[in-house]
Amino acid sequence: MPEISAEILELSERATAEIAPVFAEIDRISEKNTAKVLNAFHRHRVSETFFAGTTGYGYNDKGRDTLDLIYADIFKTEAALVRIGFVNGTHAITAALFSALRPGDTLLSATGLPYDTLQASIGLSGNYPGSLKYYGINYRQVDFKPDGKPDCDALAKAAADKSVKAVAIQRSRGYSERDALSVAEIGKLCEIVHRVNPEAAVIVDNCYGEFVEEIEPTEVGADLIAGSLIKNPGGGLAPTGGYIAGKAGLVEAAAMRLTTPGIGGECGSTLGNSRMLYQGIFMAPHTVAQALKTAVFCAALMRLMGYDSHPLPDAKRSDIIQMVRFDSPELVKRFCLGIQQGAPVDSFLTPEPWDMPGYGCQVIMAAGAFVQGASIELSADAPMREPYCAFLQGGLTFESGKIGIMKAAELLKNG
Repeated sequence: MPEISAEILELSERATAEIAPVFAEIDRISEKNTAKVLNAFHRHRVSETFFAGTTGYGYNDKGRDTLDLIYADIFKTEAALVRIGFVNGTHAITAALFSALRPGDTLLSATGLPYDTLQASIGLSGNYPGSLKYYGINYRQVDFKPDGKPDCDALAKAAADKSVKAVAIQRSRGYSERDALSVAEIGKLCEIVHRVNPEAAVIVDNCYGEFVEEIEPTEVGADLIAGSLIKNPGGGLAPTGGYIAGKAGLVEAAAMRLTTPGIGGECGSTLGNSRMLYQGIFMAPHTVAQALKTAVFCAALMRLMGYDSHPLPDAKRSDIIQMVRFDSPELVKRFCLGIQQGAPVDSFLTPEPWDMPGYGCQVIMAAGAFVQGASIELSADAPMREPYCAFLQGGLTFESGKIGIMKAAELLKNG
């Protein structure tokens, strides 16, 4: 494990001084979102008795059902579904898409090609049994304009097609170099879709975006949002799971995709995980703030070292992801190794590119996490393809995240 040199320490001090005003704004948003969550807990009279898990069918699970109400309250929706039965964010998003689509319908992506793992769910990377394509659902997309902004005119034209029953919006950048979409930008896209096609449901992949801003997409017109509990809303405590929130009919249909028609959200034992889900959503605004501070520090330090990093340190953020462009696979590997060495778990391991399920190329991932794959914990990953960009996310505490970034900087400097 590399020692931190005087040069990197000096650069880190400069970076920290530059971003102090940014941290103050992050803290302000965190405080507001914490109040929102706490008020929801009070309104729904959260009790210690809710933490007792159920087994078997999971009938009459008061803790599970109240957590659904709390998520609906936080996201200002009619209903929500919070379940450990979702294996990842892609699973939750796919269930959300199926809630609005039937054979012969068209899914329209308003934000270009979806994230890699969702492409298989749609049927863009093979006609897998159970994909949307397998069930006769068509797919079209509206690409971003050359400046990386949504093409509102093209969206209005494409969404007016009455076969379009669902419009998908990906909030985060994924593995692209575009900006994450702000809630205001998502609201504009929702307005366009609802104006030209009132029957279409707008479904937002909200991964990496929860609690980054003061409001969520469902407050500006999104009919449904979905995400992973081992990202922002799990607060680093949820051991697995995902959520869907939005219009009651769509949430119910998604629940029947998760389980089976006629059962929906009525079944699903919690197996003793309820306390961690409650505590996770309670901690989430603060934990997201720690991840944002880690990302901002990374942006500032990488810029001082001469690397192209996006967003810039003082940019308004809509997700927790920080992209660093290296232009060579060797530099990506060094950066990921430094992040791994700064992790609390498996810090002695060396990440290597491998064929991860759902990706079209090899991916390297640094993730020494308490929860496997939890990207609210400090992690970095990169598809091993040009232009060789690493994507950093997470950090349960800024202090530990800062150390991880400094270790990565040291390896970039000295190899």
